[in-house]
Amino acid sequence: MRSITRSLGPVAGAMALTALTALVGSGVADAAPSGTGSLYAPSALVVSVTAGENAVEGTVLRAVTLVCAPKPGGTHPAPAAACAELRANGASLEPLVAPRQNAACTREWNPVTVTTDGVWQGRRLSWSHTFGNPCGLRSSSGVLFGI
Repeated sequence: MRSITRSLGPVAGAMALTALTALVGSGVADAAPSGTGSLYAPSALVVSVTAGENAVEGTVLRAVTLVCAPKPGGTHPAPAAACAELRANGASLEPLVAPRQNAACTREWNPVTVTTDGVWQGRRLSWSHTFGNPCGLRSSSGVLFGI
């Protein structure tokens, strides 16, 4: 009996080493790959303009993507300026929809809703604002919604 136990010892050790090597080689042991981490929190948004009083029931007129980290990009026409506005205002987008000085629009009711959905600096962001008409959108002070 002793000779069988002694002969299985090295075999069992080799089998364990082979199994461990297979796990490491398959990526199971590498749940977080090294070297792929980022110093930047994710910041990627979808910005849209919808005809109507809300984004759920309205018709989407335009939609773009905006990525701010690690560098500005996406399909937004001015990603660097839009990202700079977001950094300056944080998650508070109200200042970006304020009308510019001396902006004049009619009071017709033809609502347009802007939305921003995604992740800003690692946190979920879902925001919307309804303008009374397209002129209100065009006369807003920010470039984020100038799509």
